[in-house]
Amino acid sequence: MLTKTILALAASGLFAAASSVSAFAQNANAAAPASAAHKLTVELNALAPSQKGCMMTFVAENDMATPINKISFELAFFNDKNAVDRVTVLDFRDLPLGKKRVRQFDMPGLKCETVSRIIINDTPVCDGPAAGECKAALATRSQTSVPFEG
Repeated sequence: MLTKTILALAASGLFAAASSVSAFAQNANAAAPASAAHKLTVELNALAPSQKGCMMTFVAENDMATPINKISFELAFFNDKNAVDRVTVLDFRDLPLGKKRVRQFDMPGLKCETVSRIIINDTPVCDGPAAGECKAALATRSQTSVPFEG
């Protein structure tokens, strides 16, 4: 009799544990798409020599919870010796929800072929979302041979 009681308790405990794991997995899966949807994606799309220096083309998309009225990024440009060549702030203006925006910047005195890497250091202006949300939601990618990090 005691053995049957112990077996029944053990079986019910295993069932409860299995139910908890299943519920936890469902909650984790439900949370993943929501956090993935709240991104601020900035892509380095092209680098092209220009009369002034180097024309840089970026594609930005705001998939955060709120529109961005004004945003700027502080970028660090590394040269072919892997040393920081310059740090500059680029004004990406507004980024409405769910819309891609192409932004071009002509960087005077910069030769495209010497750019070895670009890093977004900061988002000094991010008007719309709460403080810190733009930097936290940032995702970068590059369509060029130059690595672009955030």
